Amino acid sequence: MKFNRKYSVGEISDILSAPAFGNLEADLWGINEIHRLSKGDIAFVDHPKYYIKALSSEASLILINQKVNIPEGKAIILVDDPFTKFNQLLKHFSPYRFFSDEGPEDTKIGEGTKIHPSVVIGDNVTIGKNCLIMPNVCLYDNTTIGDQVIIHAGTIIGADGFYYKNRPRHFEKLHSAGGVMIENDVEIGANCTIDKGVTAKTRIGKGTKIDNLVQIGHDTVIGEKCLIASQCGISGCVTIGDGVIIWGQAGITSGISIGEKAVVAAQSGVSKSLIGYKTYAGSPAAEFRIVYRELAYLRNLPNLISSIKNPIP
Repeated sequence: MKFNRKYSVGEISDILSAPAFGNLEADLWGINEIHRLSKGDIAFVDHPKYYIKALSSEASLILINQKVNIPEGKAIILVDDPFTKFNQLLKHFSPYRFFSDEGPEDTKIGEGTKIHPSVVIGDNVTIGKNCLIMPNVCLYDNTTIGDQVIIHAGTIIGADGFYYKNRPRHFEKLHSAGGVMIENDVEIGANCTIDKGVTAKTRIGKGTKIDNLVQIGHDTVIGEKCLIASQCGISGCVTIGDGVIIWGQAGITSGISIGEKAVVAAQSGVSKSLIGYKTYAGSPAAEFRIVYRELAYLRNLPNLISSIKNPIP
């Protein structure tokens, strides 16, 4: 999420009522979560597992719960609970707003676009030229849709990200303050769900085609001319390169990347990053030829055991 002006470390410190250390002159331009950081961003880290990643990132200000050596040029704000304080910032700069009974604000619809009367549109939504938005589609706040986009019936664009902190008695939800960007010539099937970014934009690249019943998580970036078949589940903060094909019922864990023109076979479970220009299968997903060689060996195992028990004279 980007601010509408530059903020100082001192201003953020005052909002959170917490002390700041390090480079107090750093310029702050937005808020982002740990997988999508750039210079000028505010981030949070609340587990030693991610301290190094956060402190060595491009972030300019980090909310943290332990005294650390502060890298040159960065600032930290020391708080007991960085997750809650990060949530406080998100809600401060992007307060929750329910759908207005008076109709959406700041909505722009391009020439030649057709929208069924049952479609629900939130605030700050832009729809390009010659689009088709079918019945019962819901477009939440901060959704941007390019030209020649088709969205089939029942699809939800921009629902909250699935991001929670496990507390002793409840799950604390991270406020979603981002949006969704759907580029030109994209087609999205019926009953799909594309979550908004918690801090940035979930993005679907130009020319990508998505089948029915696909879930795409918060802050995921999908490249151009990808093909995603029915019932795939893609977690948050996944990066998918151009020309990737993902076949039905594949599941992809959060925070990984899939390289350009990779192919993921049906019902694969992708638990780590995959390089491009290869075909993958299985769970956990591995190169197609390796998985099928292992399956061939496995099918031959009963014969192998039988030959050991009853050796040929």
